Amino acid sequence: MPNSKDRLTWCLESGKRMRRIKPNDKLSKEHIEKAKHNLKAANYNVQGHFDDWAVSQSYYAMYHALLAILFKKGFESKNHECTISTVEFLIENKEINLSMNDIYFIRTTEQMTTKDAKSLREEFQYGTKTDVNKVLLAELLQKSKAIVERIEFILAEM
Repeated sequence: MPNSKDRLTWCLESGKRMRRIKPNDKLSKEHIEKAKHNLKAANYNVQGHFDDWAVSQSYYAMYHALLAILFKKGFESKNHECTISTVEFLIENKEINLSMNDIYFIRTTEQMTTKDAKSLREEFQYGTKTDVNKVLLAELLQKSKAIVERIEFILAEM
């Protein structure tokens, strides 16, 4: 697998995937608010027994938090892999103080099992299953909330 710098270069080769922009605090704040909104929606859907949608909303909560980082750093992404890879690049270059374990949880990598958030989201968004393992769902909700909170704290420090 190419390193994060090579993936970032690939992402920036097409404006359809990602482009550099002037850092945008307003959009960064809007994306972190969207992330928190998605967490609330996930909890609401768990209460209503729409667990499959809670999986998607948990993933999108974390994804919007990543987008908040990118807008703060001067990137606009329209590609999930590019969003995740760019945050990974920023972590590796010590531009943000987020754990790679958080990225590993969000993204599908060769080292991960089907327990990562992106795989779960794809399984329940595109598949026909609606019943989610309750332990797995609780872990997903807890980890997604923790990641969004960490990113919100990081953004406040930037």
